[in-house]
Amino acid sequence: MFTGIIQKKGTVRRIDERSGGKRLFLEIDPWERPFEDGESIAVNGVCLTLADREASGALVFDVLEETLRKTNLGALTEGGTVNLERALRYGDALGGHLVSGHVDARGTVRSITGAGGDLRVEISAPESVYLNLVEQGSIACDGISLTVAELLEDSFAVHLIPTTLRETNWGALQAGDAINLEADMICKIVRREAARGQLPGGWTWERFQREGANHA
Repeated sequence: MFTGIIQKKGTVRRIDERSGGKRLFLEIDPWERPFEDGESIAVNGVCLTLADREASGALVFDVLEETLRKTNLGALTEGGTVNLERALRYGDALGGHLVSGHVDARGTVRSITGAGGDLRVEISAPESVYLNLVEQGSIACDGISLTVAELLEDSFAVHLIPTTLRETNWGALQAGDAINLEADMICKIVRREAARGQLPGGWTWERFQREGANHA
């Protein structure tokens, strides 16, 4: 389990072809606590298992073909940058929202525009993701915990503050980029319960989605 608060950026040092997938080598700055063999680390929001560590400090991950197909990890190239977050430990602060690291689908950046001192980013969302979005609710984009500022016809918009641009790989974001999307698991549960008619006060999923999480 993760929070969507990016802890470090990694740089792709090498990608090796392997039967059934690829082996990914990431260079990182020193981390405050040592790594454990087999621990889970979110790479661009994708939960991967640490397969090995090189003497240079590089982290090594095996990435399956299905993961390469479903996420933007298949488009990584040497020198590229990725967002990294280590799994939650009991007692850790939950600074963003609950993120499983199981990407639902990829979206595409449609536009990036200025919004005061921030940036407004519009991202297309496939139906499997869009149906679980709520205005003012949460979504993980490339592992970053963000708020759905606007829910549009077949897309959504988020606003990025300077800290996000500096601390994640979204400082180099461009229109057309593929984005890993994971809808908020709480919204998924609410939608399921709405379909069963189990929401209190006569709330429907459509009303919850339209009026936003802050009004429920």
